[in-house]
Amino acid sequence: MKFTIKMGIPEMDDLWKRLQSEFHKNTINKQDSSLYKKWGKALKLLSQNPKHPSLHTHDIEALSNRYGIRVWQSYLENKTSGAMRMFWVYGPEKQTITIISLEPHPEDRKKGAYDRIPLSKLPPLE
Repeated sequence: MKFTIKMGIPEMDDLWKRLQSEFHKNTINKQDSSLYKKWGKALKLLSQNPKHPSLHTHDIEALSNRYGIRVWQSYLENKTSGAMRMFWVYGPEKQTITIISLEPHPEDRKKGAYDRIPLSKLPPLE
């Protein structure tokens, strides 16, 4: 089952388009190139199978409770300091996944670490 991927806020869409453009023009810096490749791979896997083993997808209870909809986290990378995480929800249309944040993993394991994760405004659900 294939999913359509949407960006939850214009800034995320702008970031993706900027990275893509700079990559194809060969003007991208090393750090952005790495992010582009990892994010692109994760988006491809997510669209094909949100529960692909390498994504380590799991719901984040604190964020789900805050927003009243199940919020999922998938890995862009693992076992590295500040490893990037992609936060997403199903919807608003069927077979659609909306990316609502791209953030480093909260290093602080203390209660409330996910309270500091900013998420985009969720689109209306159908």
